[in-house]
Amino acid sequence: MNILDKIIASKYREVEERKSLVPVKLLESSVFFDGQVVSMKKYVTHPEKSGIIAEFKRKSPSKGVINGSASVEKVSIGYMQAGASALSVLTDKEYFGGSSEDLKIARKFNFCPIIRKDFIVDEYQILEAKSMGADCILLIAAALEPAKLKALAAFAKSLGLEILMEVHDVEELERSLCPDLDLVGVNNRNLKTFEVSVDTSLALVEQIPGEFVKVSESGISDPRTMVQLKKAGFDGFLIGENFMKSSRPEQAAYNFIKEFKKLSAQEPELSKA
Repeated sequence: MNILDKIIASKYREVEERKSLVPVKLLESSVFFDGQVVSMKKYVTHPEKSGIIAEFKRKSPSKGVINGSASVEKVSIGYMQAGASALSVLTDKEYFGGSSEDLKIARKFNFCPIIRKDFIVDEYQILEAKSMGADCILLIAAALEPAKLKALAAFAKSLGLEILMEVHDVEELERSLCPDLDLVGVNNRNLKTFEVSVDTSLALVEQIPGEFVKVSESGISDPRTMVQLKKAGFDGFLIGENFMKSSRPEQAAYNFIKEFKKLSAQEPELSKA
């Protein structure tokens, strides 16, 4: 059983437990539930912004504790001030040290798109995402049968949420594409082996239909790599560990974005980035 299988198995148990503790009516009564969704798609493709979806992540199964003491309030505000387009907040507790409270805090202090980063297997989690104040959810193709992924995407869309579908090979992409998706992300980290290669993104960029916003995820630790990915056709770049491993993640994001803008200015086709 690989790590993704383990996470998904525990996620099904976790969801059943939470359903029994927090009824749907309570989720729907949240102050955030009827809030206006901020479009991840629009912010990520905005020519004045960096395209970076900056992630708040305390730990991961592959790296262990990355930053156990960071403040969601300070880091999320700092990310946006540094020039990020959007935020990604981990809400999985067992494997990533996150919580729904982290996302609620990020929402309270920022007007920008926020994606709930978790392993979604049930409509209940999408209602939870809305109640936390998320604007977008993640659906992982490797974790969901195509029919289930499409049904979850349609449910999220009915609540006004946007959907980022994550893939890491052409087979997952082709079997899971559906009209309700807004963004398609290529995870450069293989969730079964944890190997990371940006070549995964470069190999798939042309396969993603043009109507979806293209996002490259994981393993982007050098602004030059981001320039390469932007030139290849990506609009969005999900970066977490590279910022979070610093004692001041928001400063790391600021330095990275500043360098990316400097490099972009030297590339004629990217000078608007």
